[in-house]
Amino acid sequence: MTSALVPAPSTSAGPGRVVANSGHEPPAIDAICLDIDDTLIDFTGSARSALSVVIGSVPIGLVPVGGDDLWPAWQRVTEEHSALCVAGELDYDAMRHARTKAFLADLGRDLDDDTVAALEDRRLAQMSRAWRPFPDVVPCLDWLRAAGLRLAAVTNASGPRQRERLASLGLERFFDAVVSAGELGAAKPDPVIFHTACDRLGVTPATTAHIGDRLDHDAQGARDAGLHGIWLDRAHTPAPPTPGIPVIDTLADLPALLVTEYRTPTVTSTSTLPVPRR
Repeated sequence: MTSALVPAPSTSAGPGRVVANSGHEPPAIDAICLDIDDTLIDFTGSARSALSVVIGSVPIGLVPVGGDDLWPAWQRVTEEHSALCVAGELDYDAMRHARTKAFLADLGRDLDDDTVAALEDRRLAQMSRAWRPFPDVVPCLDWLRAAGLRLAAVTNASGPRQRERLASLGLERFFDAVVSAGELGAAKPDPVIFHTACDRLGVTPATTAHIGDRLDHDAQGARDAGLHGIWLDRAHTPAPPTPGIPVIDTLADLPALLVTEYRTPTVTSTSTLPVPRR
């Protein structure tokens, strides 16, 4: 799928193309914010692999349903405990332990703290081994920097852990700022986290775009905070279009979207694309 944009209202500008600004001059973009998990890094793939380690390591007596079947339950418990972390009621390490203990308790296994800690350590080690950036990430980030854009990573996860991931994968060098919900006390789609990212980049929300894999938390949250929200739909979700939200299914399509629908510091729709840094 190529980049798509569904404005409200919209005007046609040639076959198959819709203009974001209804005939007005394209909006200027000075900075880009990007989500991390499942936008830059294949978090779900590594987390599923790590969950299988936990399920396969529990004491005899638990009949595993299978990692894939238990994934929604893990996500639910994770969201519940992550909210406690953002609220300051648990630190990150305590949250990880409490989450794994609660997850196993829901499956009928009330394990002691030492056993839970050992299982969680194995899970985290497996995740660390499985972390990978998506193939489209480095070329896109290189292009964005070459285009003169300031960049921030905006995440609902732990700041220290995310910085560790970015550094271990060689991605940290691209970003001017990393903003995390755990350190800020506000998570996407709260406007506070988006506005904080803009402040740290020295830009305004109106000249900033945010890209992420969650339509609700990322694209719509950014739009509602006054930024330009862009949805990265890697899964090609069969959903009706959302007015005013551009959709791309790979970061390889982001440069073309920026060139055709926005004005960036050094690139316009009639200019040559910038050469990535080496």
